[in-house]
Amino acid sequence: MAATGPDIQPVILCGGSGTRLWPLSRKAYPKQFVPLIGGRSLLALTLERLGALAQPGTGVLCVTGEEHRFLVHDAVQAVGQRGTVVLEPVARNTAPAMALAALRAASPEQLLLVCPADHHIPDAQAFARMVREAAPQAQAGKLVVFGVQPSFPSTAYGYIESGEALPQGGARVARFIEKPDAQRAAELLLGGRVLWNAGIFLVRADTLLQALQQHAPDILAACRQAMEAAKVDGDFVRPATEPLQACRSESIDYAVVEHHPDTCVFPFAGAWSDVGSWNAVAELVPPDADGNRLDGKVLASESHGNYVHAPQRCVVLVGVDDLVVVDTPDALLVARKQDAEKVKNVVARLGEQGHAEAVQHRKVIRPWGWYDSIENGQRFQVKRIVVKPGASLSLQKHFHRAEHWIVVSGTAEVTRGRETLLLTENQSTYIPLGEVHRLHNPGRVPLEMIEVQSGSYLGEDDIVRIDDVYGRTAT
Repeated sequence: MAATGPDIQPVILCGGSGTRLWPLSRKAYPKQFVPLIGGRSLLALTLERLGALAQPGTGVLCVTGEEHRFLVHDAVQAVGQRGTVVLEPVARNTAPAMALAALRAASPEQLLLVCPADHHIPDAQAFARMVREAAPQAQAGKLVVFGVQPSFPSTAYGYIESGEALPQGGARVARFIEKPDAQRAAELLLGGRVLWNAGIFLVRADTLLQALQQHAPDILAACRQAMEAAKVDGDFVRPATEPLQACRSESIDYAVVEHHPDTCVFPFAGAWSDVGSWNAVAELVPPDADGNRLDGKVLASESHGNYVHAPQRCVVLVGVDDLVVVDTPDALLVARKQDAEKVKNVVARLGEQGHAEAVQHRKVIRPWGWYDSIENGQRFQVKRIVVKPGASLSLQKHFHRAEHWIVVSGTAEVTRGRETLLLTENQSTYIPLGEVHRLHNPGRVPLEMIEVQSGSYLGEDDIVRIDDVYGRTAT
């Protein structure tokens, strides 16, 4: 239930590829959507945390890319909230994303609470208290940033140095400090006046727009032009592409916050993590007597200080220490814990070599459900397909493959040429090469099928869409 208090519009920035958590997080399915914490995604936890701060009827405002639009929309609906999703046609970092959100605000005086989608803050009540304490400063026209009390000299975060205390709470920002080396980080903590920069902001929409006009007028102009020509499609807002393609990519910190004089900081003493590496994920799992943090089907013998994520296959460690092991159906990561931050460099190399595993899981999410390519070989491929109740695949055809469909559970309504078939458990059909077809789930439970493809080419780009309820023209 939304709490009483200032009228806050939660804004969730859902961009980012999360390559440091490969192979679980990939460009097509980044970490904010992955069920990392007790079977819940970071985005779902963020929605619940921020939804408690919004006034009834306000809803959440999410900014994401076109390729993740249905992942965000489904996440909002899954937690029982209302939401508007602004779709960036190209990724341009946090300054343009926040400009788009401010331009979409209900009124100039609207308070925007801007948060990344991929942070873990377990004490939601403490977070809410901090935001409400900061609201008077934001309502008075200050740009409020939130800092986390550092628990160790981290080199992974930027720092905020606090200045003089303010009468209404918080403190002036003395300076922002780039990510330091280990020695400098230790020196900063000894000084006692620094906080980790959490990348969370509370600001009036007009304050943010004025700050953008002052410090980054080119970014604001491009975003304003894009929003003036935006198209609204249900819960989706699509800014015009051309202005944003020409817009420079810049973080809000570099573009505005570090230059803005009327900025104040509020400290947060609760637990916080940006879940930015496998070592950070490991800290969320309780250790055993040997210091191993084991998640899944894992047996560790004479091994110490390891982290293992293995939800499906059995993984056994014998006589190894301080490793990170992450097992997925199509990729396995093994790294020393001290090298966990280097994973993103390896993912870049995989992409350069053309490996699909760099960006795509074997299990692929679609707006109608998902499919898993469980087997493939010369001229054949086998997929497990699950279609959500009431959902439909596009009306389509293929030039290079035929398909056999077998219903495992649920009900399938199959359009095949001019005929319509209703198939139930253990029934099947055949779609000849070149035949126009569509799959629809008319039931109230998920439809599960096995699809066997055969032909000379089995790529996902061999789809000619004739009609699609989701407005897609590509896969």
